[in-house]
Amino acid sequence: MNVNDKIKLLREHMKKNGLDAYIIPSSDPHLSEYVADHWKARAWISGFTGSAGTFVAAMDESGLWTDGRYFIQAEKQLTGSEIKLFKMGNPGVPSYTEWIAEKLKNGDCV
Repeated sequence: MNVNDKIKLLREHMKKNGLDAYIIPSSDPHLSEYVADHWKARAWISGFTGSAGTFVAAMDESGLWTDGRYFIQAEKQLTGSEIKLFKMGNPGVPSYTEWIAEKLKNGDCV
């Protein structure tokens, strides 16, 4: 199963459960940056294996936010997927919360 197939399955789950966007951070429930394999959901769905990043899926597009340590790695690992890379810290790049706020309307569920 490739990345786009995984995102399609996620969207089916989102639709079934009334979700308009879904956030998958790099951290575990304890907010650790370096996590055990069991908690690497963001890496599994996106294919991006850097230690820092946040994946967000909306019903019509998805994005990955990471910092300058991982720009080159993320570009390579996201190639061929629908995921748009957001290079945090660069001028004009929205945070994932700003992106969600722009995409969704009042009453939508994340």
